Amino acid sequence: MKTIQLGHGGGGKLMQELIQDLFQPIFELEDLNDSAVIVSEDLYNSHKDFKIAFTTDSYVVSPIFFPGGNIGDLAINGTINDLSVVGATAKYISVGLIIEEGFPIEKLQQIIISMAKAAKRVGVKIITGDTKVTEKGKSDLIFINTTGLGLIPKEVEFSLNKITSGDKIIISGPIGNHGIAVLAERYGLFFEPKVISDTAPLNELVEKILKYHCHIRIMRDPTRGGISSALNELSIASGYEFIIYEELIPYSKSVKGACELLGLDILEVANEGILLAIVSPSMAEMIVKLMQSISIGEKAAIIGEVGSLKGKGKGLVILKTPLGGSRVISMPLGEQLPRIC
Repeated sequence: MKTIQLGHGGGGKLMQELIQDLFQPIFELEDLNDSAVIVSEDLYNSHKDFKIAFTTDSYVVSPIFFPGGNIGDLAINGTINDLSVVGATAKYISVGLIIEEGFPIEKLQQIIISMAKAAKRVGVKIITGDTKVTEKGKSDLIFINTTGLGLIPKEVEFSLNKITSGDKIIISGPIGNHGIAVLAERYGLFFEPKVISDTAPLNELVEKILKYHCHIRIMRDPTRGGISSALNELSIASGYEFIIYEELIPYSKSVKGACELLGLDILEVANEGILLAIVSPSMAEMIVKLMQSISIGEKAAIIGEVGSLKGKGKGLVILKTPLGGSRVISMPLGEQLPRIC
């Protein structure tokens, strides 16, 4: 049998064969119970001073294979990153699959293998999951839901309330790569050089800078809506004005050119392997240097600072241009590029 059938989601023999022949060996699942049972010693790892981080997300990206990755490693990396930016070390992930009838099992295997590799790369265990199959035409190939659990050292405490005037705004790498890579693949567009998605786990980067956790106010993973959405969210919630400088924001020529050609705002294009951090001015340069010491953060940069307090709900983001002008960067109304993650 070369394609997914309705029976693969029906709880019978076909489903059991799919689990035992595909999911169990690739994900290295030890048991096939209705719930994963986590031994407390495995979770706590002999550490008493910890907090638990818990996140969930769904992935509906189209196309499901794109330059630099696919929906599978995107789902694992995205979950790891949601945990990482709150200071957590990801430990366990669950995986839920909604697959359309007729989906090639060979492609499903490629996706599952990429998920297993992405998890193993950072020492995360995929411990439980679920599979449902919809009739042909009732969904779009495959959707993935993931839930992640991680541990935060007790002393690590990020908060909007710690943001203050003079703090620096850092970005860990070039913006817009993921959104443009997916868009180009979807519509058969070609850019030179080719744009590759930045989907990657941020855990190593975060581990590097956590030695200065007392100087980190808050971090964000700017996916949908790009850095525009993330900065506006933080500015509005904290009540502070954020000032960013156009010439300091890293991006590739291909991404910038694609945005200009297609009429997209590069600040609103999705990312999947960078983080935004607001940090104290005294340690900003040191944190950037730590980021730059590993490949994923080699183009990290300070792109702005926190300005004056405007009041809760009244914060705004201002972009300063190289010619001395400025404009307000508004919260995106919706997605420029739907189904990008």
